[in-house]
Amino acid sequence: MTELSVLTAQAFAPTGALARAATLSKQNYQAREGQQHMASAIADAIALRSSVVVEAGTGVGKTFAYLVPAVLSGSRVVVSTATKNLQDQLYSRDLPAVTEALGIPVRTALLKGRSSYLCLSRMDTALHGSNASERLLGKALAEISKWSKTTLTGDLAEMTGLDERSPVLPLVTSTRENCLGSECSKAKECYVNLARKEALSADIVVVNHHLFFADMAVRESGVAQILPTAEVVIFDEAHQINEIGVGFLAKQLSSPQLIDFARDLLAVGLQHARGLVEWSTVAQALEYATKDLRLAVGKQNYASRLGWTGAVPDGVDVHSWERGLAGITQALMQADVALGVVAEMSPEFVRLAERALELADLVQAFIHRASVDTVRWLEVGAQIKLVESPLDIADVVRKQWFPESESPSGTPTVSQRSWIFTSATLGSDVQLSWFLEGCGLQGLAPEQLQVLRVSSPFNYEVQSALYVPSNFPKPNEPDHTARVADIALEALRGLAGRTLVLTTTLKALRQIGETLTEALVGTEINVLVQGQQSKRELIERFRAKDQASVLVASASFWEGVDIAGDALQCVIIDKLPFPPPNDPLVEARSKRLEAQGRSSFNDYSVPEAAIALKQGTGRLIRSEGDIGVLVVCDPRLVQMGYGKRLIASLPTMPILRTTEAWQQWLGLLRATH
Repeated sequence: MTELSVLTAQAFAPTGALARAATLSKQNYQAREGQQHMASAIADAIALRSSVVVEAGTGVGKTFAYLVPAVLSGSRVVVSTATKNLQDQLYSRDLPAVTEALGIPVRTALLKGRSSYLCLSRMDTALHGSNASERLLGKALAEISKWSKTTLTGDLAEMTGLDERSPVLPLVTSTRENCLGSECSKAKECYVNLARKEALSADIVVVNHHLFFADMAVRESGVAQILPTAEVVIFDEAHQINEIGVGFLAKQLSSPQLIDFARDLLAVGLQHARGLVEWSTVAQALEYATKDLRLAVGKQNYASRLGWTGAVPDGVDVHSWERGLAGITQALMQADVALGVVAEMSPEFVRLAERALELADLVQAFIHRASVDTVRWLEVGAQIKLVESPLDIADVVRKQWFPESESPSGTPTVSQRSWIFTSATLGSDVQLSWFLEGCGLQGLAPEQLQVLRVSSPFNYEVQSALYVPSNFPKPNEPDHTARVADIALEALRGLAGRTLVLTTTLKALRQIGETLTEALVGTEINVLVQGQQSKRELIERFRAKDQASVLVASASFWEGVDIAGDALQCVIIDKLPFPPPNDPLVEARSKRLEAQGRSSFNDYSVPEAAIALKQGTGRLIRSEGDIGVLVVCDPRLVQMGYGKRLIASLPTMPILRTTEAWQQWLGLLRATH
């Protein structure tokens, strides 16, 4: 046990600093054995400059378990979270509570990506723009302009009432592509620069995974300057880092990228060089070429991914596709020529010319065949996105985070930095193979990496039950989704709302949402459906005590939803969340496993389903006093051999096997209201 581990144990003791802290006492702070075990392992890893992976069940208190040893260590620390909301919570609530409790003065900083901060230069351009879309957003622009006079950070999260999906945001924020850097007239006032300067001087910097991996891809997020001096890096919600990392390491070219460039070209051209170039003609040429490429794709399934193993995406006419890419290249070259005429008039024109060439290079990359060990696909919706992605982040992690070198004795060593990875869901086996393999950590020596699983303190056997309806249609049968809606109606009428329905597809989301809305007309139960409002607003409405609600959701709602108490007592999952076999990335990963002589179903599909199922299940019990029932409307969970593996990955809870047992549980839950 290291000295840091001893200090950490003292802080967590029943009479320690955390228990004595006034702010935490009001929250009924309780010392938890699992939390102390986790904190001790992290303290040792920090002290020994080794690394640790910790799967901490719901309720362990993992945030304090890593923050306490991090603060006590006096090390320079980077903490990365999954979302900006969690980032704000960590920085504004959890970190101040810990530093106050420990009585240790620590300089902290919050660092987000460019899209989180107001760009004064782009706001000025938008306020003087002539675009019809900018005129329509005039009220929102005026409100942002007024707020800009008072903000100290420029963090748009400070603005109340500004929807995270608002179309005004791209007009008042910058990207790596359109930022002017030191050439910008507002460089000294730039909120991004101010945030990065503050982060450089801080002891603990809170970032998010998107920002961290953006830096791995382009070395431009601000993390690049911080990381070399960081002694400890902590990833909370670490189960997301592989997919997020893959997204940033991929080459991507989308129609919104091209349209945004065309509109920036028009706005800047009219502002600084009106009449010198036919800006409308140049911008429209690129917009038309982009639309032609979208038309070349034809009528494909909405929100689908088309495989792309040949010269063009599957099902797309080769000649139309090639003409579309050639048209975009020609339009970008015309833009570059036009910008060359006025380049000396403004640094904005120089940056636009650089963007034109960068986009043209991307187009050329997608004209040629995909690189080895990557997978390429086309995402189709109202817009299109061309993607070429690595299969995982394993190679990059091993090369950049754990580079081998030789000590004076000739023994291989690794980078002397502690890496802490934690989440409630990191695998379906004791070794946490799902996480370790995808992130390149498999095979590291025990002195380099410790793997730890800490169970939830909640008593799931008493607080919860699992119901798998009998005589239920399989997911591929036509009446499956309708029967899921029937089960949801039973729960809603029995519990007066208090139900979260999680779907695996948007089609099921829409069908169940429509069925429930129609069936509950005239009742007091409010039907909330993903897409009606932002995620935050839907959750706030669901939590409201003055109304009974059901929330039907998919995708991101499977995790990051924390609704404690009896506001949520039933979670319904429509079917087992296996990865879609026709997804190009899933298919490529499966083929790689098969080529290695392994089973893609057992070694990839089942673990992926287990992780997602654990995440969905984690929405149900959020505190020691919660009680609820999990409903999985998929008979395969109890009929197929792999179902045992999936059930074993969940917290131990009684399984309800009859309709009578299900009704009894509804009665029990109703009695707790």
